[in-house]
Order: sequence, then C-alpha cells, then structure tokens
Amino acid sequence: MLKKKMKKENVVQQKAYRFALRMINLYRVLKGRKEYILSAQIVRSGTSVAANLEEALGGMSRKDFLAKVSIAYKEIRETNLWIRLLRDSSIISPKEAESLLRDCEELVKLIGSIKKTTQSTLKK
Repeated sequence: MLKKKMKKENVVQQKAYRFALRMINLYRVLKGRKEYILSAQIVRSGTSVAANLEEALGGMSRKDFLAKVSIAYKEIRETNLWIRLLRDSSIISPKEAESLLRDCEELVKLIGSIKKTTQSTLKK
C-alpha cells in the first residue's frame, strides 16, 4: 500500500493567494467605478505577489528562490502604495482600505522576513 506524502502547509503562500483573490475582487469594483488605470496597476502587482512566491517555491537554487522572493517583496510594497493612493484620493473609503492594508502589511513583514533569512543563509 502506498502512503500519501503529507504536504506541509505554507502559510505565506496561502495568505498571498487569498490576497490575490482580494485584488481581483477590488479590480472588479474599481472597473465598475470606471477607475481603469489604478485598477490595472493594483491587480497586476497584487496578484504578482502570489505568482512570484509560487515560482520561488519551485526555484532551482537558493539564489533563484531569493530572486523570486525579492520580487514578491517589491510587488507587495507596490500594492501597499496603490491601496494608500486609492484611499487617500477617496476612490475607496478608509474602511474599504483598512483590511486590505492590514493584509498587505502582514505580507510585507512575512515576505521581508523570508527574504532577510534567505539572504543571511547565502552569506554563510
């Protein structure tokens, strides 16, 4: 009888995936409000985080992993900017932005920590 391998859950990967879904939904809302430019920017950067983390997990080396994690880190920081701009220009309400920013900032911290840890292991 073959045993199934239990795949360890990757919390950051799951959070990034759920965040990408939220960015797709925000994109739809913004398009409905006829906000085309910022909606395109935020869906691109917001979904790119999850995509780059997926690529990092399939990386061929630690350097490859770090490169993709670094891109994910830059993309989540960019997404944080777009959400703040949407809020501060009154395109979305502070209430709409609040939980998006909370999720975004959590991912900034998590991905930043992964990046920092990986960088330190490469220096050894």
